[in-house]
Amino acid sequence: MAEEQMGLEERIIIKDQHTKEIDLVNRDPKHINEDVIKVEFEDVIAEPAGTYSFDGVWKTSYTTFTVSKYWCYRLLSVVLGVPLAVIWGFLFALISFCHIWAVVPCIKSYVIEIQCVSRIYSLCIHTFCDPLCEALGKVLSSIKVALRKET
Repeated sequence: MAEEQMGLEERIIIKDQHTKEIDLVNRDPKHINEDVIKVEFEDVIAEPAGTYSFDGVWKTSYTTFTVSKYWCYRLLSVVLGVPLAVIWGFLFALISFCHIWAVVPCIKSYVIEIQCVSRIYSLCIHTFCDPLCEALGKVLSSIKVALRKET
């Protein structure tokens, strides 16, 4: 009975990963576009003191900028949003596929093969270099250095 319950919970969790509800209010919950896309009228167009246009022009410019940015974004989202989502989905699926089926197996194969080479290399070093270093150490250990201060 407990195994059936666990199997049911696993199926529910797997289903929820692909059919989860989308938050339509907070569309950037991880704040990945926090500092990039916040462009307001004041960030782009500013008039320094002493060089002001007519108030009507300023108000109309503000409204035109804000509304055109809003509707151009919406129009681009409608026309290009879904095709780009398909392209990005395909690209990340391709990257995941290559990583899972090519990159990781190649790395694992390399690690297995390099372990064999590493053992042979280690054996050669211990066979030839260790005795040489020990002999040099014994020869050079009899050298004594004396420092004298001459006045």
